[in-house]
Amino acid sequence: MLGPVRRPGPVRRPGLVRRPAPVRRRGPIGGVRTCLVTLAVVAGLGVAVAAADQARHHPPAARLFGLVGSTGGATPGAPAPQPASLSVGLRVVRLVDTSRTIRVGGRTVPRTLLTYVRYPAVAAPGRIDVPNATPATASGPYPLVVFGHGFAVTPKIYASLLQRWASAGYVVAAPVFPLGSEGAPGGPDEADVVNQPEDMRFVISRLLALNRPGAGSLAGLIDPSQIAVAGQSDGAETALAVAYSRRFHDPRIDAAMVFSGAEMSGIGGYSFPRGSPPLLAVQGTADTSNEPRYTYAYFQAAQRPKFLLRLLGAGHLPPYTYQQPQLGIVEAASVAFLDRYLKREPSALHRLLSAGDVRGVSDLLAEP
Repeated sequence: MLGPVRRPGPVRRPGLVRRPAPVRRRGPIGGVRTCLVTLAVVAGLGVAVAAADQARHHPPAARLFGLVGSTGGATPGAPAPQPASLSVGLRVVRLVDTSRTIRVGGRTVPRTLLTYVRYPAVAAPGRIDVPNATPATASGPYPLVVFGHGFAVTPKIYASLLQRWASAGYVVAAPVFPLGSEGAPGGPDEADVVNQPEDMRFVISRLLALNRPGAGSLAGLIDPSQIAVAGQSDGAETALAVAYSRRFHDPRIDAAMVFSGAEMSGIGGYSFPRGSPPLLAVQGTADTSNEPRYTYAYFQAAQRPKFLLRLLGAGHLPPYTYQQPQLGIVEAASVAFLDRYLKREPSALHRLLSAGDVRGVSDLLAEP
């Protein structure tokens, strides 16, 4: 198994996680040719973004560019119709990876991931987690979504988003990264981000083990053939690596949602062959921590089906934690994406296109 890997990096403010210099997290440096290719990729997506803006007034041009959505037909505060909500249970499980270690207080200890698992439960419907509620196994099994938090925070600040997924019929697991989270021993260490993809893969494996008959309270709750990874900021980089990097790619992944993320350097690059997991990329256009060009670059490289949800004028962390109507848009669009590509509901595509297009707030580039 891979041991701890560290790379130098600046200490970042909690939740405001991204690169101060243009060369940050771009993978192995390949000289002038690499720079030119990167600029060409970003410029190419810039043309597509401009085409989508034109499509608001000239729909046939949008079809020529292969774009769906971005029609500007919705109005702020008018969410797309949503499926019925289920009640949400919450269990906290301690997952210990004895094959990898970290240093805590001068001691070497196993790498441990405290993981918050939300799931459809037998309880009164609502957005508040019900600790240790009885799982609604009669309606399952449910697809699994594993979510990675940003640097120097914990999954707690994303509670609304994670609850929304669980209430829509998903098991949602959010681990606390041992060295990249708020309260990490010795303070958060962003250099540990390169070890987080293996953390996410480990969480998937352990949850599938706990899903076996007789394994405990989560037994039989997860559909192992329907798994997505998601994350925000450094957690988004983690999810992107698990879905598409050469080093950490996990073939069990069926879909990926990347919120204000980018490709991670030092892990051997990325590959987006045909048949890659469907992608939902979300990016605030005024995000100065993760500049939009980083999202545009990997989105351009990805194969379809892929969707780029742009939050107009939005920053780095608030759209995924509390800012409205942006958070509601992300919730509605992400549920529709999961319904389409994990539950394989054809009608969910229409909900996704509608949810992502709110005049003056968001637009959506779509290549189903």
